[in-house]
Amino acid sequence: MVRLRLSSTIVVVFLMIQTGFLLFMYARHSSFMPQSEETPSRVHILILSSWRSGSSFVGQLFSQHPDVFYLMEPAWHVWVTMYQNSAKVLHMAVRDLVRSVFKCDMSVFDAYMPWKRNLSDLFQWAVSRALCSAPACDSFQRTDITNEMACKTLCGKYPFSKVEEACKTYSHIVLKEVRFFDLTVLYPLLTDLSLNLKIIHLVRDPRAVAKSREQSVKALARDNGIVLSTNGTKVEDSKYKVMKEICRSHIQIYETATQKPPRFLKDRYLMIRFEDLVQDPLSEIRDMYKFADLRLTPKLESWIYNITHGQGPGKKKEAFKITSRDAVNVSQAWRNILSFQKIKKVQEVCKGAINMLGYKLLDSEKEQKDLSLDLVLPRRRNQFSWSSFNPKN
Repeated sequence: MVRLRLSSTIVVVFLMIQTGFLLFMYARHSSFMPQSEETPSRVHILILSSWRSGSSFVGQLFSQHPDVFYLMEPAWHVWVTMYQNSAKVLHMAVRDLVRSVFKCDMSVFDAYMPWKRNLSDLFQWAVSRALCSAPACDSFQRTDITNEMACKTLCGKYPFSKVEEACKTYSHIVLKEVRFFDLTVLYPLLTDLSLNLKIIHLVRDPRAVAKSREQSVKALARDNGIVLSTNGTKVEDSKYKVMKEICRSHIQIYETATQKPPRFLKDRYLMIRFEDLVQDPLSEIRDMYKFADLRLTPKLESWIYNITHGQGPGKKKEAFKITSRDAVNVSQAWRNILSFQKIKKVQEVCKGAINMLGYKLLDSEKEQKDLSLDLVLPRRRNQFSWSSFNPKN
């Protein structure tokens, strides 16, 4: 009897020790859980667009927000370094760079930039308010509306390490990219649990894009070659072959996001038309900010009004700059500048995108010149609803 009691006591003590050991191991394991299984503390926004679609303007709407760390086209460095490859081949390298930047790991630029580098070595760094204010640069405050030229003068010699240091202090990281032509390429980022990624897909009437591209023929020639897989040869795209690829990509992205999309895209895709944005800026910007979990401040509201109510459509030398312009005038300028023959050609190669994105085709030069004829059709907001989405599909 005594022997039985003693054995029972030993068993109980053993079980208690074993339980304690298991709890210790579980706690130890939990403390070393990989980041991919943790809930991300930041919001990540990718502005997905194409060249000359107003994406620099939309980028600034986010860049000037005091809660946002913004970079304009960081994947430019990939394309410049590996320009002899095609856009499709470079998709993975671009995606990996974007992932690293979203995680504030700027060592990814080691493969594409000189070893000793400053802020000024980063493509279009001065359009980022976050790189022109503390802690990246001491010349401006986070709540300031920064100016590109002033930033270049005052902040360019700060070390590149400031990029990563600044990135880690923001709640929102926003990147603008024109080098993705397929939404499925981004699936690994959208399913990465360490990222809280949302996509803003910015589109513009292809005829307006074609007109704007004519102002920047030489600047776009190398990128055109990459899009058309010319092994490094520059292309001026007089036959609208690049326009055809751009329009095809917008169709692919929009269809993928709205026609039987995967469950992980739920509430993480927003399509914005440039024409709607310039017609009613504050309303559209509020929608974008709400989508991105941001609030519009009085200072930003005043700045937005000023830059969308300037004089005239903007000069050729301002093609890649954000200046105060009459935004509605800008969106209609192509109708006065492009010949009807060019318009017909763009409509031929981009008919599917024009129809799908909600623009009206022109049948004559008379219609082209009649500016009272609205070519931007009412947006079909109810065309796609997540409430009707069947996750089993």
